[in-house]
Amino acid sequence: MKFTFTEKKMGASEELRAYTERKVGKLDRFFKTESSASITFSMERGRFLAEITVSNNGLYYRASELTNDMYASVDSGVAAIERQIRKNKTRLEKRLREGALEKEARPDFVPVEDEEDEEFKIVRSKRFPIKPMSPEEAILQMNLLEHEFFVFRNEQEDGAISVVYRRKNGGYGLISDDAE
Repeated sequence: MKFTFTEKKMGASEELRAYTERKVGKLDRFFKTESSASITFSMERGRFLAEITVSNNGLYYRASELTNDMYASVDSGVAAIERQIRKNKTRLEKRLREGALEKEARPDFVPVEDEEDEEFKIVRSKRFPIKPMSPEEAILQMNLLEHEFFVFRNEQEDGAISVVYRRKNGGYGLISDDAE
């Protein structure tokens, strides 16, 4: 597993980094291919925040834990991600199709922001491959990331760009490209 550490408003000791690598590294047993982990250590109002994001084959698992002890935050974050992985694997294998977790993400399309409009200031930009998946997989991924929407290639509509989103009154919505 590849690790990336970020520190905000604090310094992390080598012992904390080694402890985190050991704990998060245990999650690697759930995956068949190489995965990567991004860990952010920070302080908020005198409490320790550990944000852990693990990515494998285009799926992302994220946990954020705030406690009085950084080691406890890491432990809680790893436990939360382990629950997500177990829940995700079971759902994907049972409901969708066999081998869903082994499918590699294809970097077919990467959205690019060319220009910055003076009226609308873009403060953050991301680039990522848009993976072909079913709407159910996209909803699952959106929930794992705790986002309000998720962009994906809809394999049920021949790879059309689609968006699933959480509706305010409950349930989910689907927006698809209508270009013929």
